[in-house]
Amino acid sequence: MQFHFIGGRWVEGNPPLITAYSHGTWMGTIVFDGARAFEGVTPDLDRHCARMVRSVEALGMRCPYAAGELVELALEGVRRFPKENALYIRPMAWSEDGFMAPDPDTTQFVLSVVDSPLPKPNGFSACLSSFRRPGPEVAPTEAKAACHYTNSGRAEREAKGKGFDNAVMLDPIGNVAEFATANLFLAKDGVVHTPVPNNTFLNGITRQRVIKLLRGAGYEVHERTVSFRDVLEADEVFSTGNYGKVLPTTRIEQRHLQPGPVYAKARELYWEFAHSGPTGS
Repeated sequence: MQFHFIGGRWVEGNPPLITAYSHGTWMGTIVFDGARAFEGVTPDLDRHCARMVRSVEALGMRCPYAAGELVELALEGVRRFPKENALYIRPMAWSEDGFMAPDPDTTQFVLSVVDSPLPKPNGFSACLSSFRRPGPEVAPTEAKAACHYTNSGRAEREAKGKGFDNAVMLDPIGNVAEFATANLFLAKDGVVHTPVPNNTFLNGITRQRVIKLLRGAGYEVHERTVSFRDVLEADEVFSTGNYGKVLPTTRIEQRHLQPGPVYAKARELYWEFAHSGPTGS
């Protein structure tokens, strides 16, 4: 089941969207964001919508809706589904015209709300990728832009070809950036570590939320430079991201891991936060 807000009205199904000569398809000026609705809550929806506006502006376009208006549109879409359904909420924008740079006056917009069950926390495996995240000098890393995901897709495809579910991606100088699909955390001797944001990967909203929750629960959390050796030698490894929220890593290369107490607490804290209010705020 899918609903899409296009041209001022809601459309059911999966309608055709972008023209053949659109700047979005030709030059790749597409940005999006992702939020979740599940168990009757929409945690951090306001922050996802605010980031959407920033991403649009970072690529030189103009968002037709303010962040607060995006929140209201998203909630309107969520109400079209049964309350128990897990949903993915995706605002997306692109430019219809321009040459190299997009014409901001031709920015187009769609907000999609689709049925999308949350992944079960069964654990995933990951290996080191040969593909790296770009630096801000060569890509619009401050935006959640579709152009970044081609490289992440290469990393994921490479990992799956080796028998793994996901990949650890390094930054341009060889430090750990993130998983191909989510932010990365590790725990060692009860202390939590995660790569410090250095403009080579998105400082995820769920990432920021989990850091705040863990610190509030008394955990020591370090945002620092992380090496792949740190990951290999960790007691626990887990991911945070909007799509799956908090998920455990059960194998890094050939080393098997068990979902540990820090991961379990992080997931528990996130679920408590999510249910603390109608929008999780």
